[in-house]
Amino acid sequence: MQKSGLASSIILAISITLAGYFVGQTYIAGKKLDRTVVVKGLAEREVQADIATWPLELTVSGNELGQLQKTLEHQTKILQDFFAGLEFTEEELTVGAPTIQDNRALLYGGQNAYNQDRYIAKVDFNLRTTKLDKMSEAMYKVPSIVGQGLVIGSKNTWQPVQYIYTKLNDIKPEMIEEATKNAREAAEKFARDSGSNVGKIKSANQGYFSITDLDQNSGVMKKVRIVSTLEFYIED
Repeated sequence: MQKSGLASSIILAISITLAGYFVGQTYIAGKKLDRTVVVKGLAEREVQADIATWPLELTVSGNELGQLQKTLEHQTKILQDFFAGLEFTEEELTVGAPTIQDNRALLYGGQNAYNQDRYIAKVDFNLRTTKLDKMSEAMYKVPSIVGQGLVIGSKNTWQPVQYIYTKLNDIKPEMIEEATKNAREAAEKFARDSGSNVGKIKSANQGYFSITDLDQNSGVMKKVRIVSTLEFYIED
């Protein structure tokens, strides 16, 4: 019985020792997995816009509604012919419904209300095209129809023409790859300084893409930018 009890005690002691060893090893492995570094990766591209939009407003005034309508139709036709002459299609030039304002119904001041045309009519036009060179030509030549008596203005005074880049999906994969590569290089620099190595990616946040004008004077050229955040394991 004593020998049996001694054997049991030895087996128990060995079991406790082994259990402690494995627990210790698990703890060490867990601590190793806790060693990470978080870095950011940047990728940028300069691209050219592929769509341009130009919102315009035609204004006509008069005292007789019948004559106002005829003038509005005539000047609308001049504007449409102008853009058609530059090879823009009807699908590219959108014409809105006219709006008419009665100044006598809005103005105060007695006889001052009769010192100007009673009615003001406005029509919105929007030119949307992929022909960026033709858009530049239209902007250069539009004063020629202003000289025919048309009162035309850009609805956006700060930037008359808006340029848009729509092909982000074409460059997105390679930009994400570049941002990830740059992030790993930053992590490797950190690891070398600490005498360690970079392991696998623990987590990754792609971030978001931003598209901005390359400079404030021209919207044709764009800057596409992405900042990704990645967390890497650090190994000895």
